[in-house]
Amino acid sequence: MERPDTLEYSVQGFSSYVTNCGIKDTTLDLGVVYSHVPAAGAAIFTKNQFVGEPIKIGRKHNENGIFQALVVNSKNANVATGEDGYKKAMAICSKVATELSIDVTSVLPSSTGVIGHPLPFEKVVSALDSLSENLNEQADFADFAKSIMTTDTFPKFVSAKIGDAVLVGVAKGSGMIEPNMATMLSYFFTDAKISSEKLDGFLRKAANKTFNRLSVDTDTSTSDTLAIFANGLAGEVDEELFYTTLEELCTKLTRMLARDGEGATKLFLVDVNGAANDSEAEKIGRSIVNSPLVKTMIYKGDPNWGRVWMAVGKTTDVRLDESKFSLAWGADGAITKKDSSEVLTRYLQGNEEIILKVNIGVGEGSSRFYGCDLTEGYVKINAYYTT
Repeated sequence: MERPDTLEYSVQGFSSYVTNCGIKDTTLDLGVVYSHVPAAGAAIFTKNQFVGEPIKIGRKHNENGIFQALVVNSKNANVATGEDGYKKAMAICSKVATELSIDVTSVLPSSTGVIGHPLPFEKVVSALDSLSENLNEQADFADFAKSIMTTDTFPKFVSAKIGDAVLVGVAKGSGMIEPNMATMLSYFFTDAKISSEKLDGFLRKAANKTFNRLSVDTDTSTSDTLAIFANGLAGEVDEELFYTTLEELCTKLTRMLARDGEGATKLFLVDVNGAANDSEAEKIGRSIVNSPLVKTMIYKGDPNWGRVWMAVGKTTDVRLDESKFSLAWGADGAITKKDSSEVLTRYLQGNEEIILKVNIGVGEGSSRFYGCDLTEGYVKINAYYTT
């Protein structure tokens, strides 16, 4: 899978600002994206019951269906910080609004990083001084993608044309990922003219087919946010084509997130077919992609396909018939359990993208899941995360 170097297309009417404000180290840790005009907006957030303070504000601001600025800090999640954390997040929104002369309710805040540490508010606010004067006239989304990274090993961004309009997507995420709405942080920006109501429906539908079928470690972040800004400067576009393009870009970002899972060496794709219905296919796919035994099998290429058999069988509330169940490996499904262990070992050890196909054999339900292997690197990153 290729890592992006530059955006192929530029979207009009957005400016950006990124900097290091010293939250943790000297890398970029603060980013702002500003729409030159109020943009139709929509966002969906984590279903974790303990959410970051910016999430509480974002939910309120999302009710208006209008966004004009996004402010994101990395290296500190502003979670479990109580009333003080909420006030700081709100003050950051107010600072952005004042600097850009926009309504504070049109500012969407996000924070990502370590949980439970007070946000160094003064550093963030100080870095936002003279924001309007420091903006890049043309948004640099590649740089913005770097500013929101935590344990990511590369910035994640995509773009596509839709008629006269452009759609850009940016995401971050490497650990604490099994989205229950969207992904850790992902934002889309377009100059197409589309209502916030349409955007909300498109975003939820695309997320359910992509981000919500992604898992690195089964943990749903307290800060998950997926949002879209549409400033309308390029005019109306074919809405069916817009949705199709949005789903394609969500898929690309989902693959990047899975491949960049903490400590990961392989992208693991699981295709489930023949389930009783799509819902049961999703349960089975999630059980496979989340299994530590399957994930470690993928890591070192152990041909122990019985672990997949187990992961399917342990799935609750699904219809299974052992006599009809089958599994195969590879894009063409050419490697089956009838093949020798050596054949499967060569496939698992010789590819960075592993594809598993399981057929339940009881219906027409299907689903694709995105995951990665489980390595010593994951343990090391998370065992020493705050030290």
